[in-house]
Amino acid sequence: MKQSSSVCDPVSGRASSAPCALHHEIDGPAGAPPLLLGGSLGTSLAMWRPQLEALAQRFRVIRYDHRGHGDSPVPAGTYRIDDLGRDVLALLDRLRLDRVHVAGLSLGGMVAMWLAANAPERVDRMVLLCTAARLGPSHIWAQRAQTVRAAGMHAVVGTVVSRWFTPAFAERHRGVVTWATRQLTGTPPQGYAGCCEVIQHLDLEPVLGSIAAPTLVVAGADDQATPPAMIRRIAAAVPRARMAIVPDAAHLANIEQPEAVTRLLLDFLGGA
Repeated sequence: MKQSSSVCDPVSGRASSAPCALHHEIDGPAGAPPLLLGGSLGTSLAMWRPQLEALAQRFRVIRYDHRGHGDSPVPAGTYRIDDLGRDVLALLDRLRLDRVHVAGLSLGGMVAMWLAANAPERVDRMVLLCTAARLGPSHIWAQRAQTVRAAGMHAVVGTVVSRWFTPAFAERHRGVVTWATRQLTGTPPQGYAGCCEVIQHLDLEPVLGSIAAPTLVVAGADDQATPPAMIRRIAAAVPRARMAIVPDAAHLANIEQPEAVTRLLLDFLGGA
């Protein structure tokens, strides 16, 4: 069974007065443990397709689009991590889900950390993939936001996509790279810029020590956007966190090494 939704509450100013009702899709048995999947900056919920079939056999999988991405609303103004986190809490409330497993890659991992720190009663187990608790320098993200607002998404394609995959993978799988590029160029510039500003101001390092959820932190061995050293900082700060490194993978490790990432998710979340 699959469900979907996308609506937005009235928003003004800095877009923090009310949460957005995020577009989402639900797959898997109704009685299975719920698993929330959050994707990266510049992609939609479609980025989880390589994992969906296996995960939906054992979990009630809820994939969502961040505000400003995919089929979710695109509020005006700047965004902050609190906005994205409250959007997800509102989604869980609408779905009447008191407690979920959470997995997030890149921006989705940032939102997952915010949830685990600010609403610990809602998070069971957590997997953080290719992400960061703080990702500077801040002026780069401010400049990227300004660039896409002025010149559109095509202005950042070369910079972004070159970090999503290793050169060897990009050479062998040009169709996948083309598909991923379309994900990026199809992202509304305002939504992408707003989420760049989330990262510009992000600093979750002070709250990592308060996270109680059992946590697996996953790095792509060749990830230049969020290198393994950055992932180790999270693993060292979150109590009882485990760490895994996926060989031959850059930033979108779940797409470049789908079997390895799927197995890590299944094993850690207890679905096996």
